[in-house]
Amino acid sequence: MMEITIDTEYIKLDQFLKLVDFASTGGHAKFLIQEGVVKVNGEVETRRGKKIRPGDVVEVEGQKIKVV
Repeated sequence: MMEITIDTEYIKLDQFLKLVDFASTGGHAKFLIQEGVVKVNGEVETRRGKKIRPGDVVEVEGQKIKVV
């Protein structure tokens, strides 16, 4: 499992997907989230604005990244 450090209290899910190169654009991030392929802490997440905080684990197509 990869780890990524954020310097803020949280980051929105769509921005996070772009940060870690799961999505190339905001539109691509929106598509991935709406298709139900993004999980946060093991549960499918469909909200683009979901706040991702240190300790959360984001999974896309079997690849997991822990936020620290």
